[in-house]
Formats: sequence, C-alpha cells, structure tokens
Amino acid sequence: MKKLVQKNHYDYSAKLEAFPYQHEAFNEIKDKDYAAIFHEQGLGKTKIAIDLLLYWLKNREIDTVLIVTKKTLVKNWVEEFGIHTNLHPKVLDNNKRANFFVFNSRAEVVITNFETVSGENERMALFLKTRNVAIIIDESTKIKNPESKLTQDFFTLASLFKIRVIMTGTPVANRPYDLWAQIFFLDKGESLGTDFSAFKADTNLSNSLGHNDKKRTQFEDCVSHIFEKIKTFSVRETKNSGIISLPSKKYITCYTDFEDEQRRMYEEVRKEMTTTIHRGDISILDESQDSLKRLLRLVQVASNPRLLDDRYDSISGKEQILDDLIHDIMQRNEKVIVWSCFTENIDIFCRKYKQYCAVKITGKMAVEDRGRSVDCFKHGEAKILFATPQSAKEGLTLTVANNCIFYDRGFNLDDYLQAQDRIHRISQKKQCNIYNLLISESIDVWIDKLLKAKQNAAFLAQGDITLCEYQDVADYSFGDMVREILNLENNIVNGKDKNSK
Repeated sequence: MKKLVQKNHYDYSAKLEAFPYQHEAFNEIKDKDYAAIFHEQGLGKTKIAIDLLLYWLKNREIDTVLIVTKKTLVKNWVEEFGIHTNLHPKVLDNNKRANFFVFNSRAEVVITNFETVSGENERMALFLKTRNVAIIIDESTKIKNPESKLTQDFFTLASLFKIRVIMTGTPVANRPYDLWAQIFFLDKGESLGTDFSAFKADTNLSNSLGHNDKKRTQFEDCVSHIFEKIKTFSVRETKNSGIISLPSKKYITCYTDFEDEQRRMYEEVRKEMTTTIHRGDISILDESQDSLKRLLRLVQVASNPRLLDDRYDSISGKEQILDDLIHDIMQRNEKVIVWSCFTENIDIFCRKYKQYCAVKITGKMAVEDRGRSVDCFKHGEAKILFATPQSAKEGLTLTVANNCIFYDRGFNLDDYLQAQDRIHRISQKKQCNIYNLLISESIDVWIDKLLKAKQNAAFLAQGDITLCEYQDVADYSFGDMVREILNLENNIVNGKDKNSK
C-alpha cells in the first residue's frame, strides 16, 4: 500500500530552550528507531519528547507523531504544545465519528489515550499502513501487564510504527518485572527475552527471598543486569545525579498508637484473616489481587475505622497527628497535599478542614472538577489539597506546596513515588517535607518496609545504584513481618511454608 505523505511544513522550532541534560538525552536518542526516556519524575521528560518529535517531523520523513497518554493527561499535553511549539495537535478520543476526520486529516501531531488506541485498533492499523507514524507513549507503565488486552493491542500495532519511544519516571512501577512488557513493545524481546514467565520468575521480589540464599542471589544478579541490557537505547537521569539543583526532600515518619476501639476492630479483622490462612489459603502471603484486597481491610482499619463501620465515632489514632501537622503547616503559611488511598477519607477531611478552603481530587470527580481544584490550589485561596494517588499522582506540577502527608499508603510503589514528586520537581524553591503516618505494630509498618524493599529493587533495575550498593541496603524481612502481623507461625523451610502443597 502506497504511503500518503502529506507534509504541511509547519514551523518546527521550539519556543523554549532545553536544559543541558534534556538536550543531552535528545541527542542520545533522536536518530534511534526505538528508545526509552526514563528520567525521574519532575525532570521534564515532556520537553525531551516534544523536541524529539519536532526533529522527526523535520528530519526523519515522519508524517505524523502519535502521543499516547492517560485520559486525565491529554489536556496537559495539549497545553504543553502551546507552551513549547507552534503546532496545533488534534485529539483522538471515544468519539468515533470525530475520530474519522482526525484519521483522514493532515495532522502532524495527534494526542490520544490508551483506551482509544485499543478501541480504535483496526482503524489505527490502517492509518499506520498509509502514513509514516512515530509514537511516544507517556506513562508507559500503563502497558506493564503483558497479559492484558490493552497491552496486547499495543504489541499488535508496535511494528507498524516507524519510531517507538516510551517514557515514564518510574519504569519499575512496583516490581522489576514491570519493565518487560514496556521494553518488549520497543524491541520484541531482543534485550529482555521473549518469555515473560521466565523473566518474572527471575526478578520477582517475593516473600521467600529472606530464607533462600540461592534464590536471593539469583534475584539480585538478574535484576542488576537489567539496565545493562537496555542502556543502548535508554536514557535515565535522577535528581541525585547533580544535573539540576533542587531543594532537599526530607522524610518524616510519624508514629502513633491505635485508639482502643480501633485496636479491637483491627484485632478482630486480623483474627479472621489468620483463621482463613490456617485453613490452607497460604496465597494471602503473595501479592495476588485477592490477597491484597483482604490485607487492605487491615489498612482501612489502621487508616480510619469508619471505612468499615460508619458507626465508629471515636477519634482514630492518626486523626490527631494529622490535625497537629496541618496546624503547624498553616502556622508557617505553607500549603500541603494530604494523600489517602480512600475516597471516603478525602471527602471527610475536605469537609473537616473547610476553614482552609480545602479542595479535593478523587477518581469519582469529573475531569473539569479536578481541574478546578488544581486551579484553586495553585492560584486561589486553598491551602490544603486532599487527593488519592490514583487520581492525581501523574502529570501535575504542584510546587506551590512544599509539604505532603501520606495519611495511609497502599502496596504500590508507583503511587507513593509519583505522588510525593508532585511537589519535588523543577520550579520548587523550598525544602520538601514528606510525612508518613504509621500506626505502631500494625500493617502500616509492614507497608513501610515493603515499599522500601521495592524502591531499592527498582533502583537496582533502573541502574541508579550498583549491586554492591544494593546489597548494603537490601532488607527482605518484609516476608517474615507479614506473618508476624497476621500472628502466624514462621513455618518457612527453604523459602516454602511447611503447610503449602
């Protein structure tokens, strides 16, 4: 099929100069057919991507560049083009009739979301066969699950793109094996292999590593070689590498105790779970979705017992600490983001602190309403933003605040890292304070340990630290800790439970 080359010869100049490290990354990958931009969140990957596509349109016989991002970030990308370029991108969304005209237009830049690419798979394939199209996937961890239909749709289209670039600040979103599908989209398995199951088995940060020296050594060796295998087409910079001057980030852990009724509820849930496990359901100790859902009940009680019982009318363990922290921050005339995994918490706190013109962002809110909350926080009277990481962890620059409080945390590393770096990024002028609220002797402490273990493994896989540096800080005790939390006997022998079959 003959390509329909329809160049419009727009002005491909950039309005703003890149930072030296951004220009260095651009030069490193501008002529490659596939590449990964893994600069840490807050270091301006969008600027690198825009400079790349301007270069491709001018110098590499590319007719159209397709930018794929999350639905909530499409507007951000459109605005970035107004800031950085003289181009006017078109948007593909769930309006199939309007999409017809976009597919048949002479647009040189098209912005869309992951779900639209999947839903328009057939027309997208035809479009790619009639144009020379390059793709930039923003927040590429969206395709980290190779078994999902969404990821499979992207795999099907991959070879039809003339240039493929992925970008994310957290390539290891949760476990090292998250990298496999993202890289497979680029090179069809040339660097990390074609067998995801084998790769996952070698790079799984499992609960048994603390008791199996052979398995632990194999895990560390495999993970330490991941970035070496992909570095010829990957660029990675962190805020600690000295490429840019940012204020420091200070972590403050605030411990507190259960309120009496809260403790009773927690022990009741824990006893119920322990009974279930002793009946033979050892899978609770793995990170299956079913297991995490049940462990989440303990997180809910430690966070706010009202999440499980709306008759609870006491002041829970963390509420007084939150009140004290907010009071101190308001006294300093600073702003703060308070993160919770639970929408109910966000709603409760937003009402409670209305004297500070508090606003919120949750997944239940319309995109327009979220935008109004952001505008009020950035430019209006709002002193506090309450948000769930799932709804506001990406694409937002919120450097008007230099404090964030994690009222509770889930098991996902990406949620934690992305959320805190809404405030720690280019344009921040003050020290950033990251407060973690933990109930002593609860699942909060295990989550803290688990996230640190995941973060260290991510550093190793991403090439941020050496194997020796990793071994100095590696801690696999989270496997035993979850058993202690659930009051189980430590029956592990060579990494397997005595009762497992």
